Amino acid sequence: MEHKGNLLAGRVKEIRRYPVKSILGESLLTVSIDRRGLIGDRLWAIKNSSGKFGSGKTTRRFQQMKGLFSYKSRYDGSVPIVTMPDGLDYRGDDDAVNEALSKWLGFQVTLTREESISHFDEGPISIITTSSIQMLSQRLGEPVDPRRFRANILIDTDSTGFIEDDWVDRLVKVGPNVILRVVAPLQRCVMVNNAQEELQEDVRLLRVLAENHGATFGVWAKVEQCGEIAVGDETILE
Repeated sequence: MEHKGNLLAGRVKEIRRYPVKSILGESLLTVSIDRRGLIGDRLWAIKNSSGKFGSGKTTRRFQQMKGLFSYKSRYDGSVPIVTMPDGLDYRGDDDAVNEALSKWLGFQVTLTREESISHFDEGPISIITTSSIQMLSQRLGEPVDPRRFRANILIDTDSTGFIEDDWVDRLVKVGPNVILRVVAPLQRCVMVNNAQEELQEDVRLLRVLAENHGATFGVWAKVEQCGEIAVGDETILE
């Protein structure tokens, strides 16, 4: 890929935001972006009594909590709404959400807003392309649903291959105002295998990525210029 001049990369096909880290989120037609990323993305998390946050893996900061993809989140204004596995909704500004989450998970937790340390695993905005989805689908031998990767932006492109790998250190203009700088490929973990909504668990996904693409998929970017993006917006490599 040439690094001179500008190149039409494609158009925004999907925008997804995850109000609560590591649970399912919401599909949007438009969203505002600030330096932190999509407004409200992964701004909340489920915290245990030891101060660790719910995740699909256990690290120094995170505790693996099974079944997190059975929960969904969306915003009502600035307030997160959490949908439990039984379909009941709880507002993030009502203590009843903590009681419900603790009951379902089987131990004491609270829904907590981000403070000084970011809830992001790697960076503010994650990006994947339809060409990478198509390439992975070919390697797997059947279609792969992009929801597996919980990306903020899915770009529809006519190109082929894992094209966003070549975007590292480049600027991507999304819509009329937003400019992102692609920083690095996204390292993937077992969460891509997990069942969610009607998608069944598929232990092959991470293995195929590890064997064919260094266990990475998509890229993450930081925000150089804030603004608003919408489904259908052009994405330009600068």
